[in-house]
Amino acid sequence: MPEIKFYNRAPVPMEMHKVKIVQKLTLLPVKERLQKMYEAGFNTFLLHNKDIFMDMLTDSGVNAMSDNMQAAMLRADDAYAGSETFYRMQQKLEEIFGISYLLPTHQGRACEHILSQHLVKPGNCVIMNYHFTTSKAHITRLGGHVEELVKDEGLVTKSNLPFKGNIDLDKVRACIAKEGADNIAYMRLEAGTNLIGGQPISYENMKAATEIAKEHGILTVLDASLLQDNLYFIKTREDSMKDKTVAQITRMVADLFDVIYFSARKFGFARGGGILVRDETLFHEMEDYITMFEGFLTYGGMSVKEMEAMIVGFEETMDLDVISQGPQFIAHCVRELDRLGVPMVTPGGGLGAHIDAREVVSHIPAEQYPAGSLVAALYLCGGIRGMERGTLSEERNPDGTEHIASVEMVRLAFPRRVFTLSQTEYVIDRVKWLYDHRHLIGGLRFVHEPKTLRFFTGKLEPVSDWPEKLMEAYIADFGADQ
Repeated sequence: MPEIKFYNRAPVPMEMHKVKIVQKLTLLPVKERLQKMYEAGFNTFLLHNKDIFMDMLTDSGVNAMSDNMQAAMLRADDAYAGSETFYRMQQKLEEIFGISYLLPTHQGRACEHILSQHLVKPGNCVIMNYHFTTSKAHITRLGGHVEELVKDEGLVTKSNLPFKGNIDLDKVRACIAKEGADNIAYMRLEAGTNLIGGQPISYENMKAATEIAKEHGILTVLDASLLQDNLYFIKTREDSMKDKTVAQITRMVADLFDVIYFSARKFGFARGGGILVRDETLFHEMEDYITMFEGFLTYGGMSVKEMEAMIVGFEETMDLDVISQGPQFIAHCVRELDRLGVPMVTPGGGLGAHIDAREVVSHIPAEQYPAGSLVAALYLCGGIRGMERGTLSEERNPDGTEHIASVEMVRLAFPRRVFTLSQTEYVIDRVKWLYDHRHLIGGLRFVHEPKTLRFFTGKLEPVSDWPEKLMEAYIADFGADQ
């Protein structure tokens, strides 16, 4: 769906839905937000949802369901084994992706766990365009290592390249030559590379990369969790795809891969996940992991009510009007902030708008988590919960030193069909104010640091009294009640 044109102003994203159910939001006074931030250890994951005004932490499991999705939940078959709901879900996924074998799981990281558990041995390499935190953690936990081979320009935050998630084909060939094909567990391509700004990968790049893998007998895996955004970008940015439907593009992408897994907390608008396996032998080899870790083979740890909603959500994902909403709102947010001088990751990708924290708070040392500081400051200055995507989200090197992230960003996720344009404008306003007062933001240090995935549950503290000084400036401009 193109942006709707206006008679006397520039186009803006238009909600292609009407609101039927609402949830009340509360904006705590600024001093209460400061208190809540201290209580949460300056980790936005540890904030209570009731204390948040705009929750832009993630799009995972917080997308709005359509009326048809909610209605479908009423027909769920609650059988422990042999649920008809499962077979409807399997049939819908086969219709969309052309793959018959489905292993249901409770969410995306469960898919990563099962794939890694079965395929990764100590010393193995997994080729990726770029890693996701949980996908990498599962591999390294088993003694494997990840080779991130995204093109160099994918890590340049400000550009106009349409497919910054593309994998470097020369690097792929060099990696195979170095590692040996037998030592490569699989090639994982992520549609909508999460950690570099939700940036898409083109169909042509996926096709070329998987052809190289197949030449060497390497299993090809697609992380389709953010596929819906990537489909929109392929349709609108890749010339050879402009005349194809979303469903046609989806099948063309699917045909390139041996395995496709997804988090339906993103893809499908509900809460669940699954692994689609093309080869029957590989499917049966992984069946036991479902019954051991997830549940029976016809529910995989999911609520069958959610599964029924997902079935409708998968179908809605084939509708361009539906999948255009997230990217268009994100593009508007990115364009406006970029126009106001705020360093942003451009062009706008999927998932959310991404602030270049390394540029915004360049005075904060990398070891003091610039993106973590900026995301905490954003909550203080607007009740907006974003997510740190930088060094804080990495794991330390074996010698205990910090592994400095390639990019240092704050992600402002746009859950599908949740926020209005006026709420988006509020976010733009508060981010601009914070940028103009960026010199007041200081660093953070750990007071409780988990060994694995520390960004989820770790607690930090400011290295100075910068939060109090920032609040003084905010109150001077907006008053204490906002």
